[in-house]
Amino acid sequence: MKMKIPLGISDFKSLKSDDYYFVDKSLLIKEVIEDGAQVLLFARPRRFGKTLNMSMLKYFFDINSNSGDLFKGLKITEDEEIMTKQGKYPVIYLTFKDEKYSKWENTIKGIEILVSKLYENFDYLLNSKEISDHKKEEMRKIIRREIDNVELSKSILNLCELLYRHHNSKVVILVDEYDVPIQSGYIHGFYDEIIEFMRNFLSGGLKDNPYLEKAVITGILRISKESIFSGLNNLKVNTMLNEQYSEYFGFTEGEVEQILDYYGLKFKFGDIRDWYNGYLFGKDVIYNPWSVLYYTANYNEGLKPYWVNTSTNDLVKILLTNGGQEIKKDLEDLIKGDKILKRIDENIILPDVDKSSESVWSFLLYSGYLKASDKNLKEGKLYCNLTIPNNEVMYLYKEVILSWITDNISINRFETMIKSLLKKDIETFEEILSDYVFKSASYFDIERESEKFYHALVLGMLIATEEYYHIKSNRESGLGRYDIMMIPKESTNPGIIIEFKKVNTRKNETLETAAQNALTQIENQKYRQELVDLGIKEIIEMAVVFEGKEVLVKIK
Repeated sequence: MKMKIPLGISDFKSLKSDDYYFVDKSLLIKEVIEDGAQVLLFARPRRFGKTLNMSMLKYFFDINSNSGDLFKGLKITEDEEIMTKQGKYPVIYLTFKDEKYSKWENTIKGIEILVSKLYENFDYLLNSKEISDHKKEEMRKIIRREIDNVELSKSILNLCELLYRHHNSKVVILVDEYDVPIQSGYIHGFYDEIIEFMRNFLSGGLKDNPYLEKAVITGILRISKESIFSGLNNLKVNTMLNEQYSEYFGFTEGEVEQILDYYGLKFKFGDIRDWYNGYLFGKDVIYNPWSVLYYTANYNEGLKPYWVNTSTNDLVKILLTNGGQEIKKDLEDLIKGDKILKRIDENIILPDVDKSSESVWSFLLYSGYLKASDKNLKEGKLYCNLTIPNNEVMYLYKEVILSWITDNISINRFETMIKSLLKKDIETFEEILSDYVFKSASYFDIERESEKFYHALVLGMLIATEEYYHIKSNRESGLGRYDIMMIPKESTNPGIIIEFKKVNTRKNETLETAAQNALTQIENQKYRQELVDLGIKEIIEMAVVFEGKEVLVKIK
């Protein structure tokens, strides 16, 4: 009988004891031990194996875990010197993965409960002869949750001291998904409060701690060292752009081939590569482990976006929706499969993430929504070519783009608009487009942010017609013009040239004269020649003209 597929199982002991398939990442233990840094921060996208790796570290180091033969047959057992460290340290293990609340009061209460349960795990210390009655009473107060936020922020350091006194051994601290409550704080408006608390909470246990042997922290974002890891000189940050540790989070291509071969699905490898491959961690090509395992278990249901549907993706949607015309221009290139060259900010400060396109693209990269290649340092600044990694993530971008449209008109009505365009039913196209403009854009948007509005519309058109058309745009800005060429994939379909234009009242233009000027521009600039050269027989030339919320469409 085949081993079970570990869907969503992140406890190392359960996985190893209950006959689940395990991808051996145990040499991570050796690298962590031999790393000269006392505190390691691993920044990786969600559901890329961080929690399982942390659980593995816990069972290896923990003096109380009775891990026994859990590591039998794994690569780490081949290193006799490293194995002498198994079960030698008291371990403090905290995961913040479920601490996501919409209010600060609930967040701090959730962390208080988390720490209380942590202390309960060590209630044997209440009988220790090495610990004073005063320290024991402090411990009881934490278990009963009778402490303030200052005392809570010191709780990890205090627990380290208690464990050291009892075991006469330094402590290993493992903190998983540290930035989950920080992202909630940013989204829901209590960022300053959570940052201040986490800074004191983490630095209390990690900075100048005489009882600390080693600490490992995981999260999605690095988050600026100055804002949360201030003064932590013993910290080493490892992101997906670093080569060291690159193979330990996510599945390598060889590991995916082994999984598929074991379950008799090697013939599906090409499909999995298109849908779940595409990440580049350091030097290694990495597959999304969550989606690979879920597809392996449910392959009869076909290829699905398993990973992107495990979260609301709220922050991604906020950043892309609120982004200006530059972000939407770049997003257009990404949707077409092109690369965009961007500077990558390795120290993200969430309140500033929507203030520059660099921060937006950096956030999307570190969160797993982009792939970086061709890394290059220029004057000490890191630049990378960014692309959408695979079909699964492309699905998310398309969903976000379509939501911009369908927030104001139904998807059926939008599809009708596109079909009417292709059929030269200009009356229907104009009627639905006018309705969309009226419902989605304020007068201020059209007058002052026309490019942003046009790009959102164009992206929607790009997604809706991708099966039949390549869309090319010259991206002129000026007074709001934005030319589009829709190149049919089959020469029997019509080619379409669209000139967007905003009425120039300073030149006494009207909707009618502006439309005629746009059509004249198409003719004078010989835009149709590219379609003619491609052998396109039928060509539609169209002017779409805006004045406030009024829209006029004319064709030639």
